[in-house]
Amino acid sequence: MKANAPKRKVFQDAVDLISPDAGNVVDNGQAMISVEKIAPFHNHPFRLYEGKRLDDMVESVREHGILIPVIVQKIADGYEMLSGHNRWNAAKIAGIKEIPAIIKEDLTEREAYVYVIETNMLQRSFDDLLPSEKAAVLAERYEKVMCQGRRNDILEEIAMLNGVDMPETCGHDVHKSKSRDSIGEDYGMTGRNIARYMRLNQTTDQIKEMVDDGAMAMVTAVELSYLSEEEQKQVCSVMEEHGGKIKNTQAVELHNSAGSLTADKVKDILVGDTKEKPVSDAKMFAQIKKKYFKGKSTDEIRGILEQALTTWFTREGEVNV
Repeated sequence: MKANAPKRKVFQDAVDLISPDAGNVVDNGQAMISVEKIAPFHNHPFRLYEGKRLDDMVESVREHGILIPVIVQKIADGYEMLSGHNRWNAAKIAGIKEIPAIIKEDLTEREAYVYVIETNMLQRSFDDLLPSEKAAVLAERYEKVMCQGRRNDILEEIAMLNGVDMPETCGHDVHKSKSRDSIGEDYGMTGRNIARYMRLNQTTDQIKEMVDDGAMAMVTAVELSYLSEEEQKQVCSVMEEHGGKIKNTQAVELHNSAGSLTADKVKDILVGDTKEKPVSDAKMFAQIKKKYFKGKSTDEIRGILEQALTTWFTREGEVNV
């Protein structure tokens, strides 16, 4: 229970700031806002909880409410979620109409993404993440601009809200252009493996989903990551139309044609090898010899064929008389 005490205190402090004269607005950029006015983050890389984990959260929200305010940013027609997608989803399922929120304005795209990534990593183990989720985390950690002072300010705020110690950041003792190898050391991965995940982060959501579901190999997705977004969509469209998995050799061929791919060219690479191709005379003879004349010499085979054809034509002549 002690572990939850800081979280409850943070929430209670926020509730105590509500002024009867100020309606539902709270100091320090906090407010009670309608769940219907919140949209998910436009580039949210994490899947929402499902099954028992979701059921447990819904039950907790019904009993205790939202203990830690979500973090949103103001957009033209409402708010966009930065931190708290699962709490927000559980609140909607539980029938709660309003939830406490900290409202951010004028964030850059990078600053908003720090909130999205880092708050999720407080709740999840890296090893339990899906490949696409790992890719998003590693790409964010690699961005050297994220190691500047503004990122540290955001991390400190997130830690305070969640009642945890300040996570290690790219401070003065670590060069802010952190390499893939040094990030790999943090996660027990090689720099090369880190690079693969960062390439996966350059693919479309549909390709990421296929990798997450085991329908596409990571190495294949890495090859496709060098295609433009439109070319990647063309590949997915052809795969949907004709079914089956894409071979890595095909992905390499697509990679080599990046920048010049058309729908017809993609189709030719992915399904062209399934079309019936003419068989050469030499190949046909080799196939017949292997099937019917194993161990026979060419002269023996010729004699057998001549005799068989003579007999067949003779019978055909008798039938046609």
